[in-house]
Amino acid sequence: MGIGPRQKKIREERGLIYSPGRPSIAWRQDRVRFWEAIAAGAKTREAGAAAGVSEPVAHRWFRHAGGVNPQLAPTVSGRYLSSAEREDIALWRAQQVGVREIARRLGRNTSTISRELRRNASTRTYTLEYKASTAQWHAERRARRPKTAKMVTHGQLRQYVQDKLSGEIITADGEIVGPIGPVWDGKNKPHRGDREWVTGWSPQQIARRLPLDFPADSSMRISHEAIYQALYVESRGGLQRKQSRHLRRGRAKRKPRARTHQQAWAHVTEETVLNKRPAEVEDRQTAGHWEGDLIIGLKRSAMATLIERTTRYAMLVHLPRQAGYGVIPPRKNGSALAGYGALTMKEALARSIAPLPESLRRSLTWDRGKELSAHALLTEETGLPVYFADAMSPWQRGSNEHLNGLLRQYFPKGTDISRWNADEIAAVATAMNNRPRGILGWRTPAEAFADQLRSVPKHAVATTG
Repeated sequence: MGIGPRQKKIREERGLIYSPGRPSIAWRQDRVRFWEAIAAGAKTREAGAAAGVSEPVAHRWFRHAGGVNPQLAPTVSGRYLSSAEREDIALWRAQQVGVREIARRLGRNTSTISRELRRNASTRTYTLEYKASTAQWHAERRARRPKTAKMVTHGQLRQYVQDKLSGEIITADGEIVGPIGPVWDGKNKPHRGDREWVTGWSPQQIARRLPLDFPADSSMRISHEAIYQALYVESRGGLQRKQSRHLRRGRAKRKPRARTHQQAWAHVTEETVLNKRPAEVEDRQTAGHWEGDLIIGLKRSAMATLIERTTRYAMLVHLPRQAGYGVIPPRKNGSALAGYGALTMKEALARSIAPLPESLRRSLTWDRGKELSAHALLTEETGLPVYFADAMSPWQRGSNEHLNGLLRQYFPKGTDISRWNADEIAAVATAMNNRPRGILGWRTPAEAFADQLRSVPKHAVATTG
């Protein structure tokens, strides 16, 4: 059976349709809410919840856009039918409402509704069935005005940008030098791994240098933002996304500006800042106030160090790696297997602190590391209030910094601390606590701490072994 002239006209009017795919329904509004949340500094997961989409969808939107906000208009222009209007049209059409009556109810011209029913029908057959979701998809597909990126069509400009951004490092003899970078997997630069040696001009340097190198050729001009978008946005073309590793920071996706302004230490609350710590801590006359921090070794190995401010008694906390470390690939928001995740850290400190008598559990001053972000749980379990030193102020934990410097005699930087078990680490702590200290009148921290334990009533004494 052939195709009639009316059906031919309809198909020509609707244009060539390769595949209707999955209708977007009202994704414009969803995406607008998503990117508004991103611009406000929300994480991708939180922005997805604000837009009413699942976490995988939110991450896919962010990844495909390369972190670059597409700047979608909040609403469709009043000249065009909205998704809500199309839903009304589909509902009234199913109720056998006429075209003129639909136009009157919507306040639209009759020809607008007639053309909508004809052009955006949900079927290719003679009978023009109308569904709002498919009609919205047709309208969005037809409204696209993709503009070809300049570097796609301008080969000389593209080659210049690639040479300055990703050009090879060559010796005076013409030999290419430098390591071979890792296989591109869509992620940021490798942690403690080799990166390719490239020319490494920044997009701004490239954009500003073009007028000097090509003063008479106005076509050899491009903004640094266009270069960034060519690297981050998959659909822009011109440059390969893997070349984003050749940027200074090596990010595979743009980091929204609002996120860079966020406080890095969200776990530090108003009640745990240093100026809320009891004043008695300063004079070191009252025992039971501790300072703590991590010592980091090779391959994310670590141990926690604690020192009592009055007696200088030190405790070293063993932080073994969790089962599956090195076998289970790292996953965003997954379990921290290196041994010093927030909950693992909390449990390890609680095991070390809990046996002490209450009078020797007065406070703990810590660096601003996120490994102690579960400090509220630690305080609840042990009764030990936690306070955080100010940013970039190591002198506020001077005793602990001094202890960590002494410990580097046993655990030098760049060595794997995970080689040593709890007993071996405890032996080092014992050696440290039995060194005479001038600040204690050449007594040892172990002797001074033992005096404090003896001063505690018998029923409150607990073991420290």
